[in-house]
Amino acid sequence: MPSENKPAIAQGQKSKPEPAIVVSHVSMLFKRAKDEATSVKELLVRAVRGQNHYEMFKALDDINLTIQKGEVVGIIGTNGSGKSTLLKIISGALIPTRGKVLVDRKSVQLLTLGTGFDPELTGRENVYLNGAIIGYPKSFIDQKYRAIVQFAELEGFMEEKVRNYSSGMVSRLGFAIATIRDTPEILILDEVLSVGDMFFRQKSEARIREMIHGGSTVLMVSHSTSVIQANCSRAVWIEKGRLRADGNPKEVCRAYETLKEM
Repeated sequence: MPSENKPAIAQGQKSKPEPAIVVSHVSMLFKRAKDEATSVKELLVRAVRGQNHYEMFKALDDINLTIQKGEVVGIIGTNGSGKSTLLKIISGALIPTRGKVLVDRKSVQLLTLGTGFDPELTGRENVYLNGAIIGYPKSFIDQKYRAIVQFAELEGFMEEKVRNYSSGMVSRLGFAIATIRDTPEILILDEVLSVGDMFFRQKSEARIREMIHGGSTVLMVSHSTSVIQANCSRAVWIEKGRLRADGNPKEVCRAYETLKEM
């Protein structure tokens, strides 16, 4: 017999989805120089004379967003609109100036390429360095090292210094390291589907699709509206720090593309 305090759910009625991420009235301000110095010497001279002038730049302006467990949400917007800033706040890499984010950050993995590499270290050394930055224990990297190298297609190059790598080789290695772990509960992807040549992009997209459809809650940034429409159940458009649209991927992407054509 159902409790008086907890009425039974009617037959066929679905329980309310549980939110995985709640972004509440989030704003982010950065201080930037009005007239940037062209050299370190000029910067120091200005500092001594008190001539450095700054202005506040609002990267995000009162963003409200709730993402339910299991949703795959794509974020679009022109360069500098605050997309990556929002992802970093959700992952805990940045603290918002105002507002708050409710999320279990132990369940979050942020995949972003191009950070954590030292050009003076070898490819092998950078695998361990970058893996440690992401949070992998050494024992995990030892176990997955061969698979990382094979996926990045860098057999024979791992004892070379990364400064001798092409940009494509660095991107492939970064992608292989970032995606080698099991799919987390919350997966945040910041422009990770544009690495390498056409054949490697096909391989990387297949791996990301496996992660997306592995039951995770996914939040992804991409400049490609076709990628958003092919993989996401919902799209969010952020423009100049403000939330412009949130809903069906085809409709949101169509509105965004119309703005770009103007």
